[in-house]
Amino acid sequence: MGNSAHDLARRIARNAEAVCRHYLSNGRRSGRYWVIGDIMNTPGQSMYVRLFGPESGKGAAGKWTDAATAEHGDLLDIIAKQSGLSNFPDIAAEAWRFLGLAEADTRVISTLPGSPICPPEYSQSARRLFAMSQPILGTIAEAYLRHRDITDLRWTESLRFHPKCYHRTETDAGTRTEAWPAMIAAVTDNRGTITGVQRTWLDPSGRGKAPLETPRRAIGDLLGHGVRFGITHDVMAVGEGIETILSLRSALPNMPMAAALSANHLGGFLIPASLRRIYVARDNDPAGDKAYSALAERAAEAGIEAFSLMPALRDFNDDLRHLGLDELWAALRVQLVPEDVPRFWSFAPINRPGS
Repeated sequence: MGNSAHDLARRIARNAEAVCRHYLSNGRRSGRYWVIGDIMNTPGQSMYVRLFGPESGKGAAGKWTDAATAEHGDLLDIIAKQSGLSNFPDIAAEAWRFLGLAEADTRVISTLPGSPICPPEYSQSARRLFAMSQPILGTIAEAYLRHRDITDLRWTESLRFHPKCYHRTETDAGTRTEAWPAMIAAVTDNRGTITGVQRTWLDPSGRGKAPLETPRRAIGDLLGHGVRFGITHDVMAVGEGIETILSLRSALPNMPMAAALSANHLGGFLIPASLRRIYVARDNDPAGDKAYSALAERAAEAGIEAFSLMPALRDFNDDLRHLGLDELWAALRVQLVPEDVPRFWSFAPINRPGS
């Protein structure tokens, strides 16, 4: 029958998305991950389950991590918790029962990226979209950033503009597709390979995001990666949103930075091996606390110093817009390690009053 523990693990991993849709029904798919609040099926974004990957080992399909609690496990843990089971024979029986139903459904995704029968279509689509887009200077995307008081656009190779980027919305009547201008941000890994993109749909006036329920969406492999500005050597900063990081670079234009795109992804950012120090530009909220704690713990395990950069308001773009560049500069200066002050303060930011 082939009903060994190894065969069960292999078959469950191949049906990771079906398991998540059934047992974690309050979550949603985001690129190669299923995102949910926790293993109890609470709505939210703290826990992420890898949908694709090898059948075992590091990065295996079905492995999950809760960024809020640092808990982790596999799909059998999820099945056990949601079924109220504690004995492995009972858990295995429930898993086989579910597989019998799921594998009869032709909608189940049962192939793994990297295998000969599963093209990495999400990352490929992301790379195609980025290649089809144009530099942001002189576009609505530049106007949008300047409206957010982000005027130093010397290092924006990771950002492009698409004048008519499709946005699809599911409604009771079906799928509605509209075309809006969008800022396209390349998500890359530590080798510089594009693994995904984030699309930010914009109002044609350039004064804000498009009036859509979800004006930001990302595709591709995002977790652990980021939208990068500058070339990383031994020190860098990583934060949540693109606007947050570009605001920070307004005051620290010489420091390499990356935007992880969310608090959960910030906690899961893959730290470059060349680093000896990382600054975590977290938002001023509980999610920012958890992201910093998770990333700082992993940095310590790797022998890398981690320091928090804390905004005075909700995030660094709020600081830039409402307090001004001088106050942002002064607040950041006292949060840096002393030896980094002359290194990253060597040149004044563009348009700094009085410079």
